[in-house]
Amino acid sequence: MSNYITTVAIVGAAGNSARFITDALLKTKKHTITALARAGSLNSLPADVTSKEIDYSKPETIVEALKGQDALVISLSGHAPEGTELQLIKAAGEAGVKWVLPNDWSPDTTNEAMNNDIMIFKPKAALRKAIIELGKCNFISVSTGFWYEWSLAIPSAFGIDLINRTATFFDDGETKITTSTWPQVGRAVAALLSLPIRPEGSNQEASLEKFMNQVVYIKSFTVSQKDMLESALRVTGTKESDWSISKEPAAERWANGLKEMQEGSRIGFAKMLYTRVFYQDGAGNIDHKGTLNSLLDLPTENIDEATKIAIERSKTDPWE
Repeated sequence: MSNYITTVAIVGAAGNSARFITDALLKTKKHTITALARAGSLNSLPADVTSKEIDYSKPETIVEALKGQDALVISLSGHAPEGTELQLIKAAGEAGVKWVLPNDWSPDTTNEAMNNDIMIFKPKAALRKAIIELGKCNFISVSTGFWYEWSLAIPSAFGIDLINRTATFFDDGETKITTSTWPQVGRAVAALLSLPIRPEGSNQEASLEKFMNQVVYIKSFTVSQKDMLESALRVTGTKESDWSISKEPAAERWANGLKEMQEGSRIGFAKMLYTRVFYQDGAGNIDHKGTLNSLLDLPTENIDEATKIAIERSKTDPWE
């Protein structure tokens, strides 16, 4: 039996983050990639990716599509119906898939206080518990923080409007959070799934078994809102005086966002979701927990290059 993962199935392969994961896995030339897609999906995939149709109303189609796969990477939209991920996990277990990377591309969902305030994070911890109780698959949850170039482009997320040049600092704007770019997430997953399953040689830390049924952490940047704005100033060649800057208490913004969300506001949802990680309790900063960046040989990135991408995104794909 091989000591390496060679076959990987991906759910959500056409999504933004999953595309980078797929591309990074393909670049290793160590993995055969299969994308699981709903029947009739029009999403395009790389030529080297095999596509298999699944029907969530027929669980047997998911089991069949997952047979022969060593690992399953789940990258679902936040709008996926409740229970979808658990359905995938159960099918993976029936199909004999031994390793699952759950849909945990987010801030640290082991933080119970944060989970209690951000209701969409709470099921992630419950899912990890369910995987262990089912006893058929092993999981490795990759905690990435919020996606930098996606989130910075959304004014109501990180509080910086790159088009209209306004910034709202939560409290003093100096609370640091951990974030990751899409390419870094892709590199991390590819490197992780290229590790031996069991330790080999002198490096006993570099194996999947070492991280079995654990949450692991990777990052691109640990930055504050002020750091993000300074990057935007450098990229745009503007000065702080060219921007309109205000402040808002983080807890107050979170509470207002929750109320607005309950009234059906998408902006309210973004305020609720993002502001909580900027609390001064450190919920959004995982540096003290350590990352796998060094073990996975992840590069140190240039924040200004990522900010440029966010600026371009904000012109074409805004989310208020």
